[in-house]
Amino acid sequence: MKKAIPRRLPTLTFLLAASIGGCATEEVVPELYVPTNAWDAYRQGLQEAGLAGTALGNDWREAADAALAAPAEIGLPYVYSGTFDARQASALGYRFAVARGQRVEVGLALTGPTPQVFLDVFRLGEDTPRVHVASADAESRRLVFEPRRDAVYILRLQPELLRGGDFELRVQAAPALGFPVAEHDAGDIQSAFGAERDAGRRSHHGVDIFAPRGTPAVAATRAYVRRVREQGLGGLTVWLYDRERNLHLYYAHLDEQLVEPGQWVNAGDIVGRVGNTGNARTTPPHLHFAIYADGQGPIDPDPFLRQTR
Repeated sequence: MKKAIPRRLPTLTFLLAASIGGCATEEVVPELYVPTNAWDAYRQGLQEAGLAGTALGNDWREAADAALAAPAEIGLPYVYSGTFDARQASALGYRFAVARGQRVEVGLALTGPTPQVFLDVFRLGEDTPRVHVASADAESRRLVFEPRRDAVYILRLQPELLRGGDFELRVQAAPALGFPVAEHDAGDIQSAFGAERDAGRRSHHGVDIFAPRGTPAVAATRAYVRRVREQGLGGLTVWLYDRERNLHLYYAHLDEQLVEPGQWVNAGDIVGRVGNTGNARTTPPHLHFAIYADGQGPIDPDPFLRQTR
């Protein structure tokens, strides 16, 4: 009796592994897109059906391994249209670099017959094995993740056996945060992170975003208002805490503060207005926007704010 090839096997989910002591994981992955073992479940189904050791089953596993071993190098954004051939086992691998502060969005659209396509992302390490980071939701064929550090990733696409059809793959990187000045964008950043200050005695720990006085300074993400103060160099300042990413967002040189400590704000809510208080009183109005990570100090806000082209 001919044994059937497993089609849509149950998807079992598991949480991203945290490092010892409960430290943050390497990626921020929305709950819907946490890594799954759907690919492993399908492989196990092939074995239970007696197909894992057949030529077809071996070809499927070898195609998966080859996609990870020799992926194509791509830059983001990336769009590709192709066809899964139902007559042979196949898999595609794509390798790309992502900077901390970017949010990677992967989407797969299928036309014609609609096989189950296993879409998985792995992080590469210099001295460590590949780490499974995220898997696409089986129905939407879409996944999103944010790295907590600069890293290189491999995206693998693999359809189930004997199913094919045309597809379009889209992979893009977007800023992880919203822009903190209303009606402005990264083109208004005129002083970059790390620039020299005070004749080289210190460096710039954020970016300066120039805008007319009174322009709303807005929350870059949902956050908790930690502090609302007047400080020497920063003048009128607001500190927000991004709990999801464990980041502290600093707004300085404000002309006005419009939030109170202890409240929550959503992305786009006004937290103050652009000014030139503090040591910016001799410069045109601008927002000094900085990001701090516990145990790391200041980090470059630019990738969190700039759209890749």
